[in-house]
Amino acid sequence: MTDPRRPILVRDALRPLCLDERGLRLLDQRRLPTEEVWHHFDDNDGDAAVEGVARCIESLAVRGAPAIGGAAVLALAAFARRPRLTRAQFVDALLRHDARLRRTRPTAVNLFAALDGVARARDAVVQAGGDTDAIAAAVVDAAEAWCHADEAACTAMGDHGAALLSDGDVVVTICHTGALATCGQGTALGVVKSARRAGKDVAVVALETRPLLQGARLTAWECQREGIPVTLITDGMAAFALARGVRGRRIRRALVGADRVARNGDTANKIGTFGLAAACAHHGVPFHVVAPRTTFDDSCRDGDAIPIEERSADEVRTAVGGATSPADVAVWNPSFDVTPAALIASFVTEAGVGPR
Repeated sequence: MTDPRRPILVRDALRPLCLDERGLRLLDQRRLPTEEVWHHFDDNDGDAAVEGVARCIESLAVRGAPAIGGAAVLALAAFARRPRLTRAQFVDALLRHDARLRRTRPTAVNLFAALDGVARARDAVVQAGGDTDAIAAAVVDAAEAWCHADEAACTAMGDHGAALLSDGDVVVTICHTGALATCGQGTALGVVKSARRAGKDVAVVALETRPLLQGARLTAWECQREGIPVTLITDGMAAFALARGVRGRRIRRALVGADRVARNGDTANKIGTFGLAAACAHHGVPFHVVAPRTTFDDSCRDGDAIPIEERSADEVRTAVGGATSPADVAVWNPSFDVTPAALIASFVTEAGVGPR
């Protein structure tokens, strides 16, 4: 049996999470770009550690669909590395923690795909009569497998997507789709990284992405950290930027991520993506969705079947701690919108570039 306390996703690269000998560490993405703060959940904390991770997911301390899945399964792995319970108690605790983590975010299907993978491994050993140590090892192994599969998918997506880009291209993106959002190099931003490693001069135009400014705080920060030329614009500038260009260079493509892709190709992503896709269609700019296969949900027939998370009104009423509106103004704050499949030129997955 492999050592259940072995490190998983150690911090040898830009990563939002890692599980080492001391426990699970999550980078608090709410504090970037001004501070790099890590939350540490020790294996010995048991139930409290899983609850702490769940709250980090809910509060967007960790965000990005694949990273949410990774954080959830690593929370279960950290808990399983110290099974100080009877077999029945341990299985019950795993089921409770699985249910708690599933309640954190409703739209990003990667969360459920990751937890389903661990649940299948857990149940197989339970049904075979395995003891507590065997169940724990199965949970840790499945969590590690899911994280490394996402890491490999990011690399493959980057290689496939890089072929779409030419030397000198400028791409526009929304929200954040880099390493901080995944277990690897990123999805849409990972494509840019792969293209630049191939010697192509590719630059990024990043939408700031209201209301939480993931584009301004995270995409701009990661691009600068990775040496990628980046220009930040407000969400409302996208159509004009597509029409006129940015700093004398035309935008050639849009690359975005996804939180769930329905069976017909309708795609849920950060609010504002639909508007960007519509503007791209008007200006003849190809719009590509970059996402691993774990983001594709055949149980959703179309975009109307995708659950859309609504978040706190105060996320819209404030910005960086200051009020931006009357304190009691009514607010509608859906975290995602749905881009119709007809506006999507192609999907970039670990399997290649093509239709849904």
